[in-house]
Amino acid sequence: MAERHTKYLSAEDKAVLATYGHNNGAGIGIRPAVLVVDVTYAFVGEERERASEAAKKCRTACGESAWQAVDALQDLLDAARVKGFPVIYTKGGPRPDLQKLGAGSLKKAQAEPVRTARNMRDRNDIVDEIAPGPADIIIVKDKPSAFFGTPLLSYLVAMRVDSLFVTGGATSGCVRASVVDAFSNNYRCTLVEDCCFDRFEASHDMSIFDLGAKYAAIANINDAVNMIRGLPDNLFALGTAS
Repeated sequence: MAERHTKYLSAEDKAVLATYGHNNGAGIGIRPAVLVVDVTYAFVGEERERASEAAKKCRTACGESAWQAVDALQDLLDAARVKGFPVIYTKGGPRPDLQKLGAGSLKKAQAEPVRTARNMRDRNDIVDEIAPGPADIIIVKDKPSAFFGTPLLSYLVAMRVDSLFVTGGATSGCVRASVVDAFSNNYRCTLVEDCCFDRFEASHDMSIFDLGAKYAAIANINDAVNMIRGLPDNLFALGTAS
């Protein structure tokens, strides 16, 4: 692991790590899909600015780190689409009145900032820079995991997907929940760290470390793109949305 992933570890933690090891294998199968978790204006923000500034306009926005992940995601998605691999997006549900009945409302630290003319865009929209294509799948979810209460698993079974490149945000929240559920359903995961983001640097780094120790392989964008390019063409016969 990179130094930034271990800088929060104590001396005892590092001693345990030396014994425990950190296996980074078994992340890719032979029929992968790309999972893009919640790369929406709600979690990215509408402008390239520090997270502390983005949060003044939308409290969940992650700011510049999210936009850097969007930049890297464009390269990953381009490589996947050349190969014809499935690309699956998740986004938040359109019924905030129903969400208020759930546990999520218990964790709101403060009220949402007042919306202005500048940020009136629907925050559940996937950001334009990585907009879904006609063959891509969009899944609406109400809980952190992309699997919980959604048809994601049925799509993966139907397409005979055996592994996932996981991207999006937040690394410590919805990405982590989705990786754990994918692992629990016996899917191999490669977490593309450059394509993930979080509002807290420590949460991002330690989540990458922890997921890599337990549930996923960790890859940077260059390695992930090369993995995709090294796989055969025409593994999937994807149609287009009507």
